[in-house]
Amino acid sequence: MSVALALAGPSLAAGALQDADAVPQLDARGKAGYLDYLKADGHKAFVIAPGGRWAWLGEMGSAEAAEAAARRECQESTEQRCIPYAIDDRVVFNAKAWPQLWGPYLSRAQADQAGTGLKRGMRFPDLAFKDPDGKPTTLKALRGKVVVLHFWGSWCAPCLKEMPELRKTAQSLKGDRDIAFVCLQMREDFATAKGFVKQRLKLDFALSDSQATGPGKSELPLSDGGTLPDRMLAKVFPTTYVLDKHGIVLFSHNGPIPDWTQYLAFLRDASARSGR
Repeated sequence: MSVALALAGPSLAAGALQDADAVPQLDARGKAGYLDYLKADGHKAFVIAPGGRWAWLGEMGSAEAAEAAARRECQESTEQRCIPYAIDDRVVFNAKAWPQLWGPYLSRAQADQAGTGLKRGMRFPDLAFKDPDGKPTTLKALRGKVVVLHFWGSWCAPCLKEMPELRKTAQSLKGDRDIAFVCLQMREDFATAKGFVKQRLKLDFALSDSQATGPGKSELPLSDGGTLPDRMLAKVFPTTYVLDKHGIVLFSHNGPIPDWTQYLAFLRDASARSGR
């Protein structure tokens, strides 16, 4: 049995049973786990979830029992829905349904009843910030759009490594006006953060201003005049949340996302189907 967290992978399409590279969002550790799964005896199942969680169980009395047990193991470590990738010696992965797993999306009435918080299915706190044009705004003002909310800093090496691919993803979705990227700098002033990205990374990226003013400033302003400690929203940097068109959390990830291209289909699905 093995349960772990992983992120990365080249494809949304299911490949041959022996092809660990075809399993979505598995890093080296996940691929090693999948290879162990292939060697296991008896009935077995390998399950995955968006964001990189995976689990497998072998030597079970039936394929059904293996799948159910592997799902339970996976769900203990993620809010995302776990689905089977392989059962016994068959790939059963539904590549078409995979990008829809951020759903089912809440209706407006359901969203109105959601509590405020950071977990999947909750409404994200209404942060106040300045948009790339320097105009004061809030997350609530972006209702009607899927929001990729990204907390980062120019002092954060993993953030800088991730930034070029994050920008590339934003550029790929530029034609979808229902998706917005809100990148908020942490523990430094906006001029420093923006200047670093433009001058050192040579990136022209529409960044937003968290209104942080320096290293000692860890409080983020809310629309009601209150504040939240940045560590309450981000245990590590970078941290990313994806919000639906009602401001409801669909997905979150602590740390850099190695392959942002794997989330394009998810973001497009949320843009097409959320907010109704």
